[in-house]
Parts: sequence; C-alpha cells; structure tokens
Amino acid sequence: MNDPVNRTMLLVDIEKFSDRDDVEQAFLRRMLYDVVDRTMERAGIDETLRLRADQGDSVMEFIDPNVPVPQVLRSVISELPAQLKAVNRMASRGAQMRLRTVVASGFIALDERGVWVGGDLNHACRLLDADLLRAALRERPGDVALCVSQSVWTGIVRHHHLGIPAEEFHEVTLASKNGPLPAWLLGPVPASGQTAPSPGAAGPAPTPVPDASGERPGPAGGTEAGPSGGGSASTSTPAAGPAPAAALPAAPPPAGIHFTGGAPAFGGSLVMGNQHGVSGGRVDGDVVMGSVGGVPRAGEAEAAGCPTAAENGDRR
Repeated sequence: MNDPVNRTMLLVDIEKFSDRDDVEQAFLRRMLYDVVDRTMERAGIDETLRLRADQGDSVMEFIDPNVPVPQVLRSVISELPAQLKAVNRMASRGAQMRLRTVVASGFIALDERGVWVGGDLNHACRLLDADLLRAALRERPGDVALCVSQSVWTGIVRHHHLGIPAEEFHEVTLASKNGPLPAWLLGPVPASGQTAPSPGAAGPAPTPVPDASGERPGPAGGTEAGPSGGGSASTSTPAAGPAPAAALPAAPPPAGIHFTGGAPAFGGSLVMGNQHGVSGGRVDGDVVMGSVGGVPRAGEAEAAGCPTAAENGDRR
C-alpha cells in the first residue's frame, strides 16, 4: 500500500438509483459524470488535479491539496445545482436525478489492488449514506443536499469565505454503524430522518397514566396524587387495603331569603308557611303570615288583594 496522501474529498450519490431499470441506470451514470466534470471545470479544477473512484451509483473525487477547499465548496454550492438543473430539464421523468453530496478532507492511500482506503474516507462515506442526509434531500424542493465534515466546517466554512454561507449550515449528528458522527448540513434540518442520540443520554421519562382513582404510579411502586390530589409527593408504600369510601357531601342549606340590613319594602303579598327571625325592614299592604289556619278564606284573600282560587284556575 502506498503512503497516505492528503486530499479534499467530494462524494456524489444518485438518489433512488436502484429503483431504475438497466437502461436508465446507464444513462444516469453518464449524466453524473458529465455534471461532475462540468462542475469541476467551471471551478478551474481540471483532470490533472483530481483522481476519481467509481462506486456505481456514486462517484468520489480526490482533489489535489493545492486546490483551495473554498474553491471546491463554492463550486459544489452554486455550480453543481446549476449543471444538474440543466441536465434534468432535457431528461424524461424517469431519467432525472437528484444528488446527495459530501465534502470532506483527510488522508487516503492506494492499496495493492488500486483501491483507495483510509479511515477519513470511511468517515466521508458514512456521512454520504446517513439517513438524515437522505431525508434532507427528500424533504427539500431542490435537487442537491450537501453535508460537510467537522474538519471542513472548522477549517473553512465557519470563517465565512466569499460564496460560502456559513449561517446556512446547521450542526447535526448522524447515526452510523460505528456510532454518532458530527457533521454540518447546508440548509434546513429535515423533520424526519434519524439523528443519533448523544452518548449516555437517556430519553425522557414516560408520563405516568392516572388510573381509575385519579392516582399515578409512583417511582417505586407507590402512587402520586392525580390532578385532584393537591400534591405531587410520592410514596413507595402501597396501600394496605381498599381505599375508604368517600364521605357523603353535606346537604345544602334550605332555600330562603335572609335580611342582613337595609330596609326591604313589599307591596301586598301573601306569605304562607312558618316564618322565623323576621325583623327589621318595612312591609306595606296586607300581609297574611302564619302556620295555623292554612290558606286564608276567600273573603280575607280578596281583602288582602290576593287572587282567589277561581282566578288562579289551574296555575300550579
């Protein structure tokens, strides 16, 4: 194996390549080569400054370290989408393509069989294959999704070089078979897709569900007061027996009118039934009060200005 060399790595992958038939796949491969070649040429990066590795549905470009990384990034951010749009405009629906891209940097080496190997290359390939990058391309209207490695962000992007919108990159953590990978995504973070949890981080505790008595299970087998319990303290001692029956509510006080002052005045009225504690106030007209004797006689009712039974009819 040759000694490792430092290279800027550009990885480009076609979305849903395996869903196409053989004819469409062959066409897409040719179009992918054309798009990448024209993008590099427009950036001033000719074939003598880059090496290529073909991965079937993707291509990897290893760019000479003498080429500034901002120059590579600017071409991927602006020129690659423009070249892809020009190709898709002339292609049928089945021959159109969308691309996931990664820009990374690191050391690679060529083994005895002519295959490029290296830990930094493995890292870049896992970024390209991450579910979150796939979701980002799926959820956005454009045809390109770009992710850069942590080293490219730290050394290049965050310094706001001309043509590189650092404020549009968002830090993400991508899930991989070797654990979470930090990276930076250009554009909005997708609502779907899997983001790797932080090492050792536990998920949120499930919310206890109240039972029929309105109590929630406590952390050690006890109970917590429910919404009407008036507290949140828990106990680990389970109840020794069935809960006592709830006390019956007190009977409401009888209806009545209570005078606490003032000078209430009444016109002619008929008051029946036992009356207690009536004091103060002013009453005008004839008032018949008492618990003895029942309803006043017709003559008395007429004298008091009250309607007789005949006048009332069946009003009850």
